[in-house]
Amino acid sequence: MSVDSLNDRPINEKFSGFCQSLLSSIFGSGQLGKKMIFLILCVVFIGSFFLQWDYKVSANAILEGAIERVVASPEGGFIRDASARPGDIVKLGAIMATLDDRELQLEKLKWTSKQRQISNEYREALASHNRSQIGILRAQLLQAEAQQEILEQQLKRTVIRSPISGVIVRGDYTKSLGAPVERGQVLYKVSPLEDFRVVLKIDESDFSEVAIGMVGGLTLSAAAEETFEFKVIKITPVSTPENGVNYFRVEASMSATPDFLRPGMQGVGKISVGERQMFWIWTHKMTDWIRLKLWSLW
Repeated sequence: MSVDSLNDRPINEKFSGFCQSLLSSIFGSGQLGKKMIFLILCVVFIGSFFLQWDYKVSANAILEGAIERVVASPEGGFIRDASARPGDIVKLGAIMATLDDRELQLEKLKWTSKQRQISNEYREALASHNRSQIGILRAQLLQAEAQQEILEQQLKRTVIRSPISGVIVRGDYTKSLGAPVERGQVLYKVSPLEDFRVVLKIDESDFSEVAIGMVGGLTLSAAAEETFEFKVIKITPVSTPENGVNYFRVEASMSATPDFLRPGMQGVGKISVGERQMFWIWTHKMTDWIRLKLWSLW
C-alpha cells in the first residue's frame, strides 16, 4: 500500500493501526527494548498508587524584616542634607538627614535678644521697687524662656536619626535636597538585621493544604547552594491577584539568620504538607483543572 493511500485513511483506522502496531511490538516476538520500557512504565504506574511521598507546596518567597521602624519628619521644612539611602547599614542614633534650620535659628536669635531686653527692664523694675511692672516683666521673661526652650527642641528635631540599628529598606532623598517635607511624612523605613520573616505567595489551589506550624525550606537566589529552615506562623486569608493568578500571603519565621541576609532577597520556599499518594502528587493539579472546566461547562 502506498504512503498516500495510508494518509488518506480515516482517523479511526489510523488510530486502530497504530494500536495494533504498538501491541504487536510489545507482545510479539523480538523488540526486547520496547518490552522493557513498557514493563518499567507499568511498574511505575501501578506503584504510584501505593507509594507514599512527601508532598511539598512550592511558592515564590521574599525576605522581610520581622519589624520595620518608620522614620518620619518631626517638623515641616526643607531637606538640607540626606546621605542615607536604601541598603545602608545604620547604627542607633546615626544621622540620616537634616532639615533646613535657618528660620528656627533666626527665631531663636529674636527671642534671645528679647529675653535680654526684658531681663534688663526687669532688673530696673526691681531696683525702683515698681511692683506692677515687676509682675508684668516676670511673666514676659518666663514667656521668652519658654519660647527659647521650644525652639531649642525644634532645632534638635531638625536632625533626623535612626531609631534602631539595622538596614534602610526604603527612602532615598540624596537627589532631593531642598525638597519640602511635611510634619509626619514618612522619610525612611529601617529594618533590624537580627530577625527576618519569610513571605510566601501560595497559589489558591494549594492554600487549603497549608496550616500554621508546618515547616519547610527556603532557597534564595543569592545562596542557591543553601537551604534555610522555616516554620509557618501566620496565614492571611485574603487573596491578592497578580499576573492573572490569585495568591495568599503566608508568613514564616526562620530558625537561623546568617549575616549575609538582607530584606528584599527572593527565592523559592517549599512547605512540607505531609505524605501523599505519588499518583495524586503527579496528577492533582490537572485533575482539579479538569473538574473546574467540567463544572463550568455543565
